[in-house]
Amino acid sequence: MPSLQVFSFNPRNTNINIRGLGSNIAFTSDGLENGVGVYVDQVYYGRVGLSQFDLVDLERIEVLRGPQGTLFGKNTTAGAISISSRAPSFDPEFSGEATLGDHGYHQVRGSASAPLIADKLAARISIADTHRDGFIDNVTTGSKAQDYDNFSVRGQLLAKPTDTLAIRLIGDFARQRLNCCIGVVTALFDTFDNGAPIANSFRQRAARAGYTPLPIDPFARKTDADGHYQANMKSYGVSGQIDWDLGPVALTSITAWRRWIWNPANDGDSIGLPIITLAEQANRQRQFSQELRIASTGTNVIDYVAGLYYFDQTVNGYGATGYGSAAPDWFLPAAAVPPVVSQAALNGFIARSTSTPSIKSYAAFAQGTCHASEALSVTAGLRFTHEDKDGRYTQTQTEGVDLSTLPDQLAGAAQAIRNNFNPDLDFTAKRRDDSLSGTINVSYRFAADVLGYASYSRGNKSGGLNLTALPPGVPATVKPEKVDSYEIGIKSQFLDRRATLNVAAFWTDVSNYQSAILTQRPNAAIFDQYIANVGKVRTRGFEADAAFAPTDLISFNASAAYTDATYRNYPNAPAPVESGLTVVDLSGERLAGVPKFSYSVGADAAQPIGAFQLYGHIDYAHRSGFFTAVSNSRYSKVDGYGIANLRVGIRREDQRWDLALWLRNLFDKNYFQTLTPSNTGLVTGLVGDPRTFGVTLITKL
Repeated sequence: MPSLQVFSFNPRNTNINIRGLGSNIAFTSDGLENGVGVYVDQVYYGRVGLSQFDLVDLERIEVLRGPQGTLFGKNTTAGAISISSRAPSFDPEFSGEATLGDHGYHQVRGSASAPLIADKLAARISIADTHRDGFIDNVTTGSKAQDYDNFSVRGQLLAKPTDTLAIRLIGDFARQRLNCCIGVVTALFDTFDNGAPIANSFRQRAARAGYTPLPIDPFARKTDADGHYQANMKSYGVSGQIDWDLGPVALTSITAWRRWIWNPANDGDSIGLPIITLAEQANRQRQFSQELRIASTGTNVIDYVAGLYYFDQTVNGYGATGYGSAAPDWFLPAAAVPPVVSQAALNGFIARSTSTPSIKSYAAFAQGTCHASEALSVTAGLRFTHEDKDGRYTQTQTEGVDLSTLPDQLAGAAQAIRNNFNPDLDFTAKRRDDSLSGTINVSYRFAADVLGYASYSRGNKSGGLNLTALPPGVPATVKPEKVDSYEIGIKSQFLDRRATLNVAAFWTDVSNYQSAILTQRPNAAIFDQYIANVGKVRTRGFEADAAFAPTDLISFNASAAYTDATYRNYPNAPAPVESGLTVVDLSGERLAGVPKFSYSVGADAAQPIGAFQLYGHIDYAHRSGFFTAVSNSRYSKVDGYGIANLRVGIRREDQRWDLALWLRNLFDKNYFQTLTPSNTGLVTGLVGDPRTFGVTLITKL
């Protein structure tokens, strides 16, 4: 689906966009929800990081576009991704999968299901274990970066005490150990756009420190970072779904509790000097949700669904920023600050922070569809949501040289430096928001396999909390975001349903767009990260999906999207680092993280040979260039790229086993996932995976 874009700085800072909206590409804020909701087995995941594990034994994945909330769950403004796992079966089932590949890649997946009491109680268990070595060589430590080690398990029970009652219980656990995510040096610049030199540039700092950076060759995939880039992540939870068929109506209850733990340990400077030796933002998240729905059953003139929803989430954040022995001269040259002061201020200095955003969301929703005729249907839905958000942020200077041992004048100067970098802070913030959202859709069936539709949706996202070290003048809360979305389209099948063609045009206007802001203070180590409202944003474009199966053994598919996403009113945007300015007017400019053009094509073919099939699959996905900094710095421009994948294999006609050879990034395309420029003239980037290959064996009983 080309209009779905996923960008990841690391599992916590993962951004999901649909049609250019969802979350800003800069970072993830604990005081703000993503505009694209992620659901697993109808349970809303409050943090995107919860979904960044191996999800195994899946039944289907659905992508819903535009504002959501009148049918189920949490309200969202850009869309939803609904992931459904396979339920327990009353017939015995088993499937196993083993994969070996280069870069030390190995993966084992398995699932089994069986009845415990015939036709009354069944169980299912699903397990996945994945490991891959890194592909970035650290010439300082001798280790490899960008590896991962994942494990996940899910257990289920399905009880059907009567023909009209079903109870499904799910428990899962997942853990992930990563050595990531290291940005390699991609460029250096020494002057602003007006030709003025950058004061205290990266090259000047490196020369003072006697440091020689690695040659700029990002796709050599080498780093000299001298610190840790690690992250350990865990997630676990339980849910219970009760479905009760009462004849004309069906009742559904979904109760869920989840926990997510994110423990990073990062070096903060990306190079081989002890400058920022500690840059962490750990999270402990827990959530509880309860949903009740009533829905009509059977064939009716009017079909409906209505429900109540409650969501309760708390995120405990623990941050730390620490400075090493190279930090004093790196930030504060001796010509500007006496070394005795800078060393006392920064060498060994650590500031630690806490944040505690919480949200309670209450909602009632309803949607009905009137089938006015066999061809004409009209759908209308409405949702009322009340949300309470509150939280506290603290930052404390905890470790470093005891300044009381210095003369008063030197101690005062050193303390002033610490206060400029990481001051002591303690503040609270709260929001109380009510919103009304809804949708109306008119569809008309021109023929048995041709459906046209037009829709309007109003979406709302409640205000957010800025629980971070804020620059002067930035408020601790942001206003609610409002979305008006319009769409027209046609869904069709023809050639005896061997061909499918769906096309859509969309237009979305956003008021008080909630944007992540990432700026860097002059001669300071830290980036200011916060959220702010942008007056108006607009996204508009076209989408098309096509599929064609000329025979039962050959099929083709293609999808394409054009997305024009722009700021309509953004006069005080953060300036690109190369401009030398503080703010610029980005009105009329593109949103970061949104390619204008994206498309994908694929083909499948099979050839029977007795009881076996030889088969092949190839796909190619392309996206045009996009910015990965909110300021649209040209140094953050990722050039467009395309990735091809190939799979060939042999399998039994009855699917009992399948042996395949696969290649990802078939043509070994070099590309960046993100690019991050700094005000010193250093640009770092996350490089995409090189070509990888392997073999997979699948067996089913």
